[in-house]
Amino acid sequence: MCSEKTLYNYVDAQLFDVRNIDLPRKVKYRPRYKKPEFKVDRGCRIGRNYTDFQKFLVDNPETTVVQMDSVIGRIGGKCLLTIHFVETSLMLAFLRESNTSASVIQIINLLDKILGYETFSQLFPVILTDNGSEFSNPKEIEKRETIPRNRTNVFYCDPSAPYQKGACEVNHELIRRILPKGSSFDDLTQEDIFLMMDHINSYKRKKLNNRSPYETFSFYYGEDVLRKLGCRPVAAENIILKPKLLKK
Repeated sequence: MCSEKTLYNYVDAQLFDVRNIDLPRKVKYRPRYKKPEFKVDRGCRIGRNYTDFQKFLVDNPETTVVQMDSVIGRIGGKCLLTIHFVETSLMLAFLRESNTSASVIQIINLLDKILGYETFSQLFPVILTDNGSEFSNPKEIEKRETIPRNRTNVFYCDPSAPYQKGACEVNHELIRRILPKGSSFDDLTQEDIFLMMDHINSYKRKKLNNRSPYETFSFYYGEDVLRKLGCRPVAAENIILKPKLLKK
């Protein structure tokens, strides 16, 4: 009561006296290519789970939180890294060629360099993200090569619990107004992404007392920091949150 495929698997596992070399047809076939699976080291989350995150906030109640996530375009194509400042609702987005850990670290290192270590540590005391493989190297995110080494603290949401970084997820809905699910990001440039985020960050929010994230962030950290982050204000009457914004 075995299927043919199961019998072939048993032969491969050498559970019978017969070997693959004894099967005239099978030795002619090339083995099927199987894409290697990326294995995430679960050890990277030790001391960085959501319970640890909550304990950290209890011990450091004045700490501001940044939520980090990915927005996927075409499968296998370009994608976005999003960085959401929860207190001000400002979101940054960066275009990446592929959804890899190296691409995330490269962007964090670039922001560290542009902002300087003091401003970076002020803006990024805590980063909360999900369990994606692109965020599986927290030490490289937390540490810089130069002194002072410590620059942030990375924590992870519980598996299948995106609501734990709900502010970021809600803001993604604004991105999806302009870049609907299933659309390709391959023809976009970082300038396009900056333009999109300028319109989103200039959109006034009720929870910010009818101020925009841009205005709120500017109040806390100043216009100079916003310019370094590539952010520009857009007048309310010119805001477009539709796909036509990026039509060329």
